[in-house]
Amino acid sequence: MKPQRTAKSFPEIEAVRLVWLAIFVSVFSYLFYNRAGEILLYGDAVAHINIARRVFDSKTPGLLQLGTVWLPLPHLLILPFIIANKMWQSGLGGSIPSMAAFVLGTFGIFRLVRAAFSRDLQPDEETKSLSWLAAIFYAANPNLIYMQATAMGESLYLAFFIWTLVFFAEFLKGNEKSLRRSGWCLFAACLTRYDGWFLAAVLVCVALIDSTASRGKDGASPRRARLLLRFIVLAAAGPLLWFGYNAAVYRNPLEFANGPYSAKAIEQRTATVNPGKGNAFASASYFLKSAEIDVGDSGWLGRTWLALALIGSIAVFVQKKGRGALLLWVPLPFYAISIAYGSIPIFVPPWWPHALYNLRYGLQLLPAMSVFLPVAIAFLLRTVANFPQINPSWRPWSVLVSLIVSLIFVAASDVMIWRADPACYREAVGNSRGRITLDKRLAEWIKYLPSDSTFLMFLGEHSGVMQQAGIPLDQVINEGNHRVWRQPVDEQGLWERALADPAAYANFVVGFEGDPAWRAATQHGLTELAEIHTSGQAAAVVFQGRTR
Repeated sequence: MKPQRTAKSFPEIEAVRLVWLAIFVSVFSYLFYNRAGEILLYGDAVAHINIARRVFDSKTPGLLQLGTVWLPLPHLLILPFIIANKMWQSGLGGSIPSMAAFVLGTFGIFRLVRAAFSRDLQPDEETKSLSWLAAIFYAANPNLIYMQATAMGESLYLAFFIWTLVFFAEFLKGNEKSLRRSGWCLFAACLTRYDGWFLAAVLVCVALIDSTASRGKDGASPRRARLLLRFIVLAAAGPLLWFGYNAAVYRNPLEFANGPYSAKAIEQRTATVNPGKGNAFASASYFLKSAEIDVGDSGWLGRTWLALALIGSIAVFVQKKGRGALLLWVPLPFYAISIAYGSIPIFVPPWWPHALYNLRYGLQLLPAMSVFLPVAIAFLLRTVANFPQINPSWRPWSVLVSLIVSLIFVAASDVMIWRADPACYREAVGNSRGRITLDKRLAEWIKYLPSDSTFLMFLGEHSGVMQQAGIPLDQVINEGNHRVWRQPVDEQGLWERALADPAAYANFVVGFEGDPAWRAATQHGLTELAEIHTSGQAAAVVFQGRTR
């Protein structure tokens, strides 16, 4: 029987140095963007923080405030960090899980390379160099550096994704116990993003194929069968729990996919353009282009990144060394399918409609790019060094040369990104200008109202208003204050009753032209106290409700 080994064959000091380096990058970038007031540019980041806050700060607190479209784990991880009002208002409470995940993801890339590329999990000198390069390339990416400073879920999912593959690669190398650890990381990934569901299906198939091959060589192993069964259960548990939650609460197991707040419903309401709709090849092209921009931000640099990563992947497949790392490409088919058939568009500046939207999704290929780019450069230089025309004395230097070339290339890419500002940052700025201006002006106005007032407001895209004004959400009657299992409406719900008679329930009504609170206030003839206009946004109106 093979001895069980794990990929801990690196000096502890290496891990400590890498972790401290990642912590420094994470904290410094947070302080930089926070000082400029750019942590809460993404509307989704504000929404994540306030969804978590509503679990304990609401007229109707509880886990049902988590909603249905977004998976629950990111909000549950944010929740303990936003109990303090300052952590909630500043956005720091939402950034902490992302920052911690960035550090774990960086170390995970380091460990993944050593687990996948080592012989019997004992790395040679080339593998040690590759592990450091891959980790540095991952941690130095300007777009990820910005995203991890926010409450967005990219760095969190990437950490679970990477560590799932770390333990899975160890399992493929013969460490059966690592399959259980991989299963738990996969379970967390499945409760973080829907990407994890596709990853679970792929890994279950790979595990079954590997187990079938092993059974053919070594005979059936009851212990291995039990481990495989547990892995399958963990892989299925996340999706099944979410189906069950939606079925029990919303009476529709697919509420997250076809309900009124789903991506499909939003696409139908807003008539959002999707250049990849119905075409998996076009969708894959847009996704790959977004990945190129996230790592290169320039036409030729991004294309070179992608070309080298593909060359590195082919080299790994042909040489049969590190094949477990090829699973880093799993996001590609997932997003090709999601964009084409799942109402999730991506816009990239070079292609129609020449805009920035969901560009951050390309970061899902950052681990693959970070791992396979140095592999490709090392492979190409080693191949060139073996040409008969090359002096044999240069061959031992190929590893050092590949190290230097890789560092120079990635440094040039990152400098180009910083000079133009990271694309994800530019997307956040460009898509938030009107909303942030409106929210800020409205929050400043609300601050002058009595602090113990009760408000009626459809939070929707503007939950940041009360966050900026410092108004606890248990003073705000909103669309989450009803029994969601009562379909199509809960006539006895607090939200519905307040809309039917706003002046009886709230001191003030905050409405955005056309939303339910605005319609209720105008239909009941409530007095307008203020009307705020911002370019590209529906007018915000504050109405007088009951006087006391």
